[in-house]
Amino acid sequence: MNRTEILHYLRTNSKVEDKRLLDLIDDCCKEVNRCVRPKTIHRIFDCTVNDDEVIVENQIFKSKRLADNMKGCKKVCIFGATLGTECDRLLRTYASTDIARATVLQACLASKIEEVCDGIEDELREQGMALRQRYSPGYFDLDIKENEKLFELMDITKRIGLTITDTCQMVPSKSVTAFIGIEND
Repeated sequence: MNRTEILHYLRTNSKVEDKRLLDLIDDCCKEVNRCVRPKTIHRIFDCTVNDDEVIVENQIFKSKRLADNMKGCKKVCIFGATLGTECDRLLRTYASTDIARATVLQACLASKIEEVCDGIEDELREQGMALRQRYSPGYFDLDIKENEKLFELMDITKRIGLTITDTCQMVPSKSVTAFIGIEND
């Protein structure tokens, strides 16, 4: 995992020389790598992009920002990624016993899920695809409730065990769903 990114999530300078903090980061990273088993699903769909919406199969995703991001794309990759339930268990355990470790662990897990998402993008690029920036429900004008449509479209719960609450929060907490516009066919 990327120590600089973890320090960023901790809102700390990347030139930190506090050996105790760096050792704690390294220890938490080892624990994350030992305990967490990421699961992902991704699928490429044809899409139609209008001024303020993206249409994928029978689902309409209302968002001017998403449409701007994907303007000119005829295909989209939609994905789900999760670190699994073990990350939530670790966070709960340390939140009640060692708040400093829980804070560092939270940053390490955030870095790990980003690494998993980057891996999906890398796989697509290796297949020769030119990609737009990934875009997730809950950002800007793409309502978090749009996650319901993504879950239905991809059958995410059945395929990777990621669930969604009544308020459209994902469980396990260290999970991501996103759109990635594909520039070339």
